[in-house]
Amino acid sequence: MINKKVNSVEEALQGIEDHMTIMLGGFGLCGIPENSISELVKKGTSGLTCISNNAGVDDFGLGLLLQKRQIKKMISSYVGENAEFERQMLSGELDVELTPQGTLAEKCRAAQAGIPAFFTPAGYGTEVAEGKEVREFNGKMHIMELAYQADFSIVKAWKGDEAGNLIFKGTARNFNPCMAGAAKITIAEVEELVPAGTLDPNQIHIPGIMVQRIFQGEQFEKRIEQRTTRKRD
Repeated sequence: MINKKVNSVEEALQGIEDHMTIMLGGFGLCGIPENSISELVKKGTSGLTCISNNAGVDDFGLGLLLQKRQIKKMISSYVGENAEFERQMLSGELDVELTPQGTLAEKCRAAQAGIPAFFTPAGYGTEVAEGKEVREFNGKMHIMELAYQADFSIVKAWKGDEAGNLIFKGTARNFNPCMAGAAKITIAEVEELVPAGTLDPNQIHIPGIMVQRIFQGEQFEKRIEQRTTRKRD
């Protein structure tokens, strides 16, 4: 029986070193690998290039790594609610590569599928297209985008088994499925880890072949980026 379980976040993150490129799942604060990010802060790993839709908030998620100046470059689709991210970008302290959100997702998916590059109309005629190959398809101009090349991918799932099969819950699926298997090594952080064969095969979103290491997180704050309410009528 295949067993990809590791006993702790420390064991899961072994091999992550300074100046590596890491993919991190999540959208805003939804579906982020909280335990893994906290461990990277603790380890003091620096000079990182992080591929993530955004960078959390000032005191949570990837914002914790930004506070410690552990990120050298952010590849994201937007700055979001992180004031420190914005400050470091505008001051030139942080190298930022802003990418259209769909393109970012497809660059992950292409890496996952082993496709080196693809063409997309997104960004044509803007600074996003600078220095990139341009072709016309069906009367529309497209730019060539390269698949990402990452050392590690860290994803977060609701439930997984010891063979690495994953199930995501609700909108926490976001960027996690397309990042699984899109790097040399994929680490899955799960809320519940069960024995192999326990999960219904028809409910599995990502098969274990995409995952090299899996562990059960100890606690998840699941903070809400912005809570908005309305008065009752």
